[in-house]
Amino acid sequence: MTLLFLVGGISNALADIYKYVDKYGRVTLTDKPNNSKYKKLVKTWKGWEQAKSQIALKDFDKNQQRHSSTIDWVAKRYGLPPSLVHAVISAESAYDTNAISRAGAVGLMQLMPETAKRYGVVNRRNPVDNVDGGTRYLRDLLVMFDNNLQLALAAYNAGEGAVKQYDNKVPPYKETRNYVIKVIDFYKEYQEKEV
Repeated sequence: MTLLFLVGGISNALADIYKYVDKYGRVTLTDKPNNSKYKKLVKTWKGWEQAKSQIALKDFDKNQQRHSSTIDWVAKRYGLPPSLVHAVISAESAYDTNAISRAGAVGLMQLMPETAKRYGVVNRRNPVDNVDGGTRYLRDLLVMFDNNLQLALAAYNAGEGAVKQYDNKVPPYKETRNYVIKVIDFYKEYQEKEV
């Protein structure tokens, strides 16, 4: 399978990123903080976290090893590079089967209830079922967007409707643009390890 890497419009140069959460829970990310309430984030295996947080890299490695053969098998079953599925899982859950997002996404591939239902996943916490449903969804997004990896990843993050709404371009959402960059970075790292 050939995947297109189109980087126009998404910068791969990563500046320092700062996060601020206001009293209403609204999150602001910026590279130019205008007050001391912004906290610097750092890129980790789990994504972007506050600089002071401790990263449990041993848990990441242990969980990755525990689920690696299942992920590889499912990816190959659906014709996707295992390194791509690993990259999505790294960005989505850092291999934490118990991960739950504020939006209600659950498991390794962070399946939303509607997506799980669409792909017949009854137990989103079951790693095999979750990876199976998430991998089929990713494969279908790649087909939908003519193997354009950036668009498929943007759709995985923001929904295919958001990508279509913006004329088959990556939506102008910071979270989605950062997500696409992060997954592609992980994907490249995993591809290098396979060689």
